[in-house]
Amino acid sequence: MHVPSEDRAQIPLYVRLSAEPSRRLERAASASGLSKRRIVEDAVSEHLRDDRFLVGRIALREELPEVLTLDEAAALLRVDRAKLAAAAAAGDAPARRIGSSWRFAKAALLAWLAQSSTPIAP
Repeated sequence: MHVPSEDRAQIPLYVRLSAEPSRRLERAASASGLSKRRIVEDAVSEHLRDDRFLVGRIALREELPEVLTLDEAAALLRVDRAKLAAAAAAGDAPARRIGSSWRFAKAALLAWLAQSSTPIAP
């Protein structure tokens, strides 16, 4: 990728940071092996775009597997795990018992949720 020469030029920037941000920058540089210049440059590139200041954070979550445990299924449906287990045992929720554990097919669970009129007991 061709980077225009004016974008590669380094322009001196002198700032004074208060103690805590300075310590955090120092720790980040030490832990990452990156220079402080690189960390600041990356932060500016990440948060200042097109005359806009971007703030906020995104929590990245791992994609759920196709087959869910009881805890994963309860979290997906945002219901109490004991109530979901009771619904599965009663045959009201699509699940299979394998040994002493419940397993739920994510697709079947979502399809059931979309069309089911069977409530999970309060």
